[in-house]
Amino acid sequence: MSVFNPTSVSPQAGAGLARKVSPQAAARRARQRWWQLNAPMTDWSGRRVWLVGASSGIGLACAQALRAAGALVLISARNPQGVTAWAAQDSAVQWWPMDVTDPGQVQAVARAILAEGPLDLVVYAAGYYRAQRATALNLDELLAHDRVNYQGALQVLAAVLPGLLAQQHGHISLLSSVAGWRGLPNGLGYGPTKAALTHLAETLYMDVQDQGLGVSVVSPGFVATPLTAQNDFAMPALLTPEQAARAMLRGWARGQFDIHFPHRFTLWLKLLRLLPYRLYFPLVRRFTGL
Repeated sequence: MSVFNPTSVSPQAGAGLARKVSPQAAARRARQRWWQLNAPMTDWSGRRVWLVGASSGIGLACAQALRAAGALVLISARNPQGVTAWAAQDSAVQWWPMDVTDPGQVQAVARAILAEGPLDLVVYAAGYYRAQRATALNLDELLAHDRVNYQGALQVLAAVLPGLLAQQHGHISLLSSVAGWRGLPNGLGYGPTKAALTHLAETLYMDVQDQGLGVSVVSPGFVATPLTAQNDFAMPALLTPEQAARAMLRGWARGQFDIHFPHRFTLWLKLLRLLPYRLYFPLVRRFTGL
């Protein structure tokens, strides 16, 4: 039995739901095409972008692509890897060490970053992945996925959202995965947290799109990163991190909410989402062999 009723709200919540669209949001919406759910982001010159979990893989490639386009990039992660050397050579690249599972660190870093100026884009790319099946359930690993992939995103949102709402411009992009679209073998820990991120992005969009903010969810297929290097099977339509970054920038430039790639792979998965379980489960077993 469902216990959630979106029409049953307190007077305070009701006032929030009835709020007027901000002038800034109205002006941006007037410039959007009817099919664009967000204001297109094409000019990155001088834009301040905070990328969380971007010391390797898709996050790092995205930071490099944004910097090449003229953005000021602020990179956070637990381990710097090659970021500190890059930051030492380029004053428009800043390294802000941070563990997303530490709420105090997230709040402190966000305050310091916002004190230096407004943010135009926040990208949450922190990720944790270990293949797991229910026949070998490991609770610690399951909870580790949740702490990094989902709770970490909530910590960052709590730290930056008040400032973004106050400035009434900016964009939040959450790096999810096609693994969160439907249940898949070996995804017992990873898939549910990515599904939660997608749901979070959808709800967040509905809550803030009339306040001048953009929201997008990025769902890559297989990308050659340290996380996918664990896989012991052939990954179809495998992309490089650089290809993934270019797809993300294209999606932002087109004003998309749902950014997924490569289409030759993800469109088939979109179709699979429409199948009833009676067909979906045996198809997945047949194609994965699991």
